[in-house]
Amino acid sequence: MDKILQGVRRFHRDIFQAQRPLFEKLVHAQSPRALFITCSDSRINPNLITQTEPGDLFVVRNAGNIVPAHGSASGGESATIEYAVAVLKVKHVILCGHTQCGAMKALMHSEKARDLPAVRGWFAHAETTRRLITENFGSLTPEEQVPLAIRQNVLVQLDNLRTHPSVAVALSRRELQVHGWIYKLETGEVLAFDPELGQFRSVLEDEVPTEPNAPAASTSPLPPGSNGSHLADYVGAHSSGLFAGGQSDGQ
Repeated sequence: MDKILQGVRRFHRDIFQAQRPLFEKLVHAQSPRALFITCSDSRINPNLITQTEPGDLFVVRNAGNIVPAHGSASGGESATIEYAVAVLKVKHVILCGHTQCGAMKALMHSEKARDLPAVRGWFAHAETTRRLITENFGSLTPEEQVPLAIRQNVLVQLDNLRTHPSVAVALSRRELQVHGWIYKLETGEVLAFDPELGQFRSVLEDEVPTEPNAPAASTSPLPPGSNGSHLADYVGAHSSGLFAGGQSDGQ
């Protein structure tokens, strides 16, 4: 706790004073550039990864970067999404998963959540992810399935996101774009889902080779006017192709 309190004092003394004009401006209103939905994992820092300032990102965090489909749960995620899109008028929603995700490991290893009833209940919103991986990649071990689940879950949760009325309306009016990301803890790299190619690609593009294909799937088509960001239909790929270049995505 001492480290945290020292940080608070240092922030007030050094950072806040140096950036006082920014913070004074934020007192009156906020106009974030994007809604950033990610995992609660302490190793993920949205502002650090994106190099953004206070006021730039409206953030939702939970175990597994999960978005319950509209009507399936009444909670903070739904309210925050609605407020960000309908009131703050964000132009982008970024749903960001990450490698070494403990939630996805527990999802694919059900025994890990055996004594965690709240966690098991929460994972109901990621059941589609689990089923897609186990039923299409059943020959792989749970350890091998985790990197695929991390990527697949981003796509599944994007589908859930589109069921929210505020999101569907904004997409239909071409007022909103949604993005699926994976943050790689091992390298600091960010992979973004390319719907035309049906795979995740490094946002560095020319500097870093394309990542191997993810098992892309969509449980629902994209609404019209969503800038072409529909999910590719599920492609049953061989595990050797999915794991080309190593298993750094979650192992």
